[in-house]
Amino acid sequence: MWGGRFAEGPAAVMREINASLPFDKRMWRQDLRGSQAHAAMLGAQGIVDADAVASIAAGLDRVADDYAANGVPDDLALEDIHMLTESRLADAIGPDAGRLHTARSRNDQVATDFRLWVRDAIDEVEVALKALQRALLTRAEEHAASVMPGFTHLQSAQPVTLGHHLMAYFEMLRRDRSRFADARARLNECPLGSAALAGTGFPIDRDATATALGFGRPTRNSLDAVSDRDFALDYLQAATQCALHLSRLAEEFVLWASQPFGFVALSDAWSTGSSIMPQKRNPDAAELVRGHAGRITGCLVALTVTMKGLPLAYSKDMQDDKPPVFEAHDLLGLCLAAMTGMIATATFRTQRMREVAEAGFSTATDLADWLVREAGVPFREAHHITGRAVKRAEELGCKLDQLPLDDLTAIDARISAGVYDVLSVDASVASRTSYGGTAPANVRAAIAVARKDLS
Repeated sequence: MWGGRFAEGPAAVMREINASLPFDKRMWRQDLRGSQAHAAMLGAQGIVDADAVASIAAGLDRVADDYAANGVPDDLALEDIHMLTESRLADAIGPDAGRLHTARSRNDQVATDFRLWVRDAIDEVEVALKALQRALLTRAEEHAASVMPGFTHLQSAQPVTLGHHLMAYFEMLRRDRSRFADARARLNECPLGSAALAGTGFPIDRDATATALGFGRPTRNSLDAVSDRDFALDYLQAATQCALHLSRLAEEFVLWASQPFGFVALSDAWSTGSSIMPQKRNPDAAELVRGHAGRITGCLVALTVTMKGLPLAYSKDMQDDKPPVFEAHDLLGLCLAAMTGMIATATFRTQRMREVAEAGFSTATDLADWLVREAGVPFREAHHITGRAVKRAEELGCKLDQLPLDDLTAIDARISAGVYDVLSVDASVASRTSYGGTAPANVRAAIAVARKDLS
């Protein structure tokens, strides 16, 4: 390719470090789409004659069929998917293949291909996120009234419902979808026609190629267009945030599946065993989701550091933009599929959840609220009274709702028998009817809204 300028070929190591084909070949579909759009525009503008354009279009179809049937070969001498495709096109149609690169550079070509690939990737993630959300909705609906302990500092805090807990992750995924949607909207500008960095003197129609490729508009500045990788960073930032949410859910499953918690049993399909301990049932899928979050975060850091301080316009450093995006996308797809499977098939041990919710004085706040509401006690004072009641229950080894009325009135004479109406975990969750609260009626209403949004 460099024969006009260089007398000798590259060193073997230079050839290897310079080649991106082993990883950028996965963009072959996007590369062919971009080339077809570019060829059609060249013909429409009279830059390349109609017969040559027809030959190029047919040849690109043949190359696509070959890639689909036989895969994309690793030919390091051709460096990347763009030069490999042009070489294959030349094999198919002869010298007319050389006209395809008129009025474009590999710089705007790769920027266009990569945007197309990331856009497709976002569409894939959207489908996977909605599948996980539907799995959460299904299980949340089953357990809208199933009581479990709510934690702060991993200490029993207040009772909640399992449905409410699962819907919290639905909300996280809703924000993840919005981040990916925002990233998609920002990237939907077409760099094709920016050429190497300065645009081109040929009378091209950038609006036509942008429209043909489904972009909203052409990019406005040729320098920015070929050197911008914000869209890749946007994708990685959204993927990282999503992976962190999945990791938090995975961590809950790891804890819940342990014997001290005993809140959930994972299905055989999402568990593994031990090579030495026959009794073990390990939540490895959840642990791997948790681990993959670190790798996805690393992908974001890798590209962030690569792009730091690069001058305009294109630098070869930017060849390293794709591996972290490809890796993150593959890992995120696995994580979403694994979490969807785990959620859909898990057996929630609701009786055990209820036992733990009842064991940690989790309705103490309900006693304090009752004192405020029924006896007119300032909340801070009610807090102290409730603390004394908890201490007395600990001394007697009983739950708050089992504490004798005489003991309660000895702590504060304003307490009456009506307090027992609020001290059970069921009464506690049923009372949390404020918007966004854990009351079963609230959870069911939230599910109905969520299903409507998803549809």
